[in-house]
Formats: sequence, C-alpha cells, structure tokens
Amino acid sequence: MTSRQGRLPSLSAALAGIPAGIQTIGPWAGRRQLFVRFAGEAETATIYSADALRGELVKLSARSRYHSVAITGRDALIEEEFLNAALSQPPGIPVMLDHDGQHPAALDRLLSKLALMQVTLDGTEGSAALQRVVESVRLAAGKQVAQAVVILPADNTSDAPLLRIVEQLHEASESTQIVVHVTAAQAGEHDRRWTMLLEQAMRVHTDVRVLPRWPAAGTRNTVAG
Repeated sequence: MTSRQGRLPSLSAALAGIPAGIQTIGPWAGRRQLFVRFAGEAETATIYSADALRGELVKLSARSRYHSVAITGRDALIEEEFLNAALSQPPGIPVMLDHDGQHPAALDRLLSKLALMQVTLDGTEGSAALQRVVESVRLAAGKQVAQAVVILPADNTSDAPLLRIVEQLHEASESTQIVVHVTAAQAGEHDRRWTMLLEQAMRVHTDVRVLPRWPAAGTRNTVAG
C-alpha cells in the first residue's frame, strides 16, 4: 500500500523502501548496509507496520551479507515509537541511526537498540540546535553507545564554526568520532586549509578525520549496492 499523506495507523510509518547500498559518510563509510529510509512528504511511500519492518530486516539480513542497518531519511526520531517496536527483535546485525541530533529525548528512548548514533551537520547550525546535538552525543556516551558526528561543510563555511563544534563535542564526549567530509573541489583547491584545520581540531579532540565526500553524500547517504 502506498501513501502521500494522511494519518497512519498506530506503529506504522511511511518508508521509501529498504534498499541495499554502500554508506557514504561517517566512520562506517564504505560498509554495505540495509537502509531504512523514511520518506519525505513529496515521495511515494510504502506503509510498513513495525511488525512488517522487523520481519523484513530479519529476512534480508539472513539472505545476504551486510555490515549493518542504517536508519536515515527525513527525521527518523519523529518515529521513535515505531522504531523501538520494529527493533524489539534485533535484526542480527548492528543498527546505526543517522539524524540531525535535534530530538535528544526521543533518542534517549531508542539508544538501547543502536550500535552507532550518528549526527550529520553542515556547520551552520545555530547555538540552540548545536546544544541539542551536544546533548544527543552526551546521552549516547552515557549509555556506552558509539557516537559519530559528520560535518558536510558548505563552500562558504569558515573554519571558526567548525572548530567551535569540535570543542563542544569534546566537552560532551571524548570518545566521539568526528568526520569532516569535503568535496573533491574543496579538497583540491584548499588542501592546506584542511591540513591546518585538522591540526587545530586535533589539539582539542583526538578522533577527528578529514575525508573526501562520496558523490551521493548529503542526499541519501548511500550508493546503490
């Protein structure tokens, strides 16, 4: 059944499929994953019950070899209750959540189901939004769930806000993995800039990486697999 709008039954959600693909950003970049991608408003979606998603993940992960499940698309934590129900039976492989870090209370209720909590930023977030990201990282660290923050800087993003993000994340958790993904154009034209940024960032936080960005990064965070 497909839907573009309307109220969904309890513990059901609109998904843009469960494709297999390669993760393009973060510490698990290059891993083959199953993507649970929540549909945007303009997309034709399939309505999954929590039971149906749970069964599909178990079936697919048994049928082929995957590193992990990636929950992504739209704002997944709006569907926290649905996800908790769907993941009540582990799919047999690790689960990561890639989100914007803006719903720490909902995240806290889902953390027990996750192996990796990943937040994706562009470096232009305001103070209030960044504080919610910091709280999300702090909550994950407190429950011993691996945390990663991915930054996809726009061409006009300066170094100062990126370094402030690193400083605040370090205060939240010394174990956070921070990955700055730059485009080929950014890396080629400003190689010295990123070298110096990395040097400054690592004075504050040890686990910082600057890596090239896959072409699909910043859209669905996946390439077809």
